[in-house]
Amino acid sequence: MSIVNKPSLIEWKSLRFLIMDAPKESNLHMYIKECKRHNVMHIVRISDPSYSREEVENAGIQLHEMYYPDGQSPPAEIISVWLKLLADTFENVKSKEDSPCIAIHCVAGLGRAPVLVAIALIEYGMDAIPAVTLIREKRRGAINAVQLNYLESYVPKRRGKKGCCIM
Repeated sequence: MSIVNKPSLIEWKSLRFLIMDAPKESNLHMYIKECKRHNVMHIVRISDPSYSREEVENAGIQLHEMYYPDGQSPPAEIISVWLKLLADTFENVKSKEDSPCIAIHCVAGLGRAPVLVAIALIEYGMDAIPAVTLIREKRRGAINAVQLNYLESYVPKRRGKKGCCIM
């Protein structure tokens, strides 16, 4: 058994994400090896479980469940948990060499996972279209038209973390 679709590394400023399709119990060890290669500290699972939590956590990687239905926009509760994970992971990074990475997957790694990565890029200062373009350059077929419309209208939630004010 092997990894069918190679995971896609998305990097911008201090943010690093590894978008993957869903591992299976039979090939999980290969995904863990790939995660270790990219300094993955967290895996975010947005699909039904297809592998055990125990093997991931025994490898020193924290597993986070952020399931929401395929074809829908992420609910506010998921976005809130996602933003906390982003802040905890990336906001105190000292050097590029030690830069942590978050691996994230849905079933195929083309819809829900890229949408959350795009939200992260938007939250940290990138506009929606360049964020989607960056993701699509690395992960062909990611983000459909409905998801793109959602991202174009997405309003960042991190108050006071970017932008300017007129006084």
